[in-house]
Amino acid sequence: MGAGALTMHKLREWHSSAFSNKFLLFTNVGISLTLSSVGDILEQQLELYNGEIEHYCSTRTSHMATSGVAVGIICHYWYQLLDKHLPGRSMRVIAKKIVLDQVVCSPLYISAFFVTLGILEKKDAGEVWEEIKEKAWKLYAAEWTVWPVAQFINFYWVPTHYRIFYDNVISLGYDVFTSKVKHSPSHLPKLISTTSTQS
Repeated sequence: MGAGALTMHKLREWHSSAFSNKFLLFTNVGISLTLSSVGDILEQQLELYNGEIEHYCSTRTSHMATSGVAVGIICHYWYQLLDKHLPGRSMRVIAKKIVLDQVVCSPLYISAFFVTLGILEKKDAGEVWEEIKEKAWKLYAAEWTVWPVAQFINFYWVPTHYRIFYDNVISLGYDVFTSKVKHSPSHLPKLISTTSTQS
C-alpha cells in the first residue's frame, strides 16, 4: 500500500471512529469548541483592524471556546431528541423540527451561552440576567434570519451524526457575530451608575 493510500485509509478509520455513536459526543463538542474559538479570533482580528481593541485577548477566546462546549453538548442531545420523537424527512416533520428548534433550542442555548460566560467572568446572577435582557434578543433575531433555511437543509439532507458539524460550518459567520454582540460595550452599568449618582 502506497503512502497516499495508507493516509486515506487512516483518514477513513479516523472518520468512522470520530462519527461513531461511541465518540460522537466528543467529536461534536470538539467541533463546537474549535469553531467558537475561530469565530472569536476572527472577530478580535476585525476589532484590532478597526481600532476597537488594543490587543488580542486569549482569555476571551478561551471563554468563548468553553461556551462552545456547553452549546455543543446541548445541540448534540437536542438533535438526538428531535430525531427520536420526530422521525422521518417529510415536509410536515421538518417544519415541526424547525419551529421547535427556533422556539425551544435557540433560547435555551443562547441562555446557556450567556450563563456559561457569566460564570467564567465571575458575574453574579443579576448581572447575567441583565446582560441576557440587553443582548440576547440580538442573537435571537439573527437566528431567525439564518437558521430556518439552514435547518431545512440540515433536517432534510444531513444525517444526524453530521448535523453539528454542518451547524458549526454554517455558523462560523454567526459565531463571529455572537462574539461581537457578547463583547460589545454594555450600557447597563452606565445607567445604574447615573441613577445612583442622581440619587
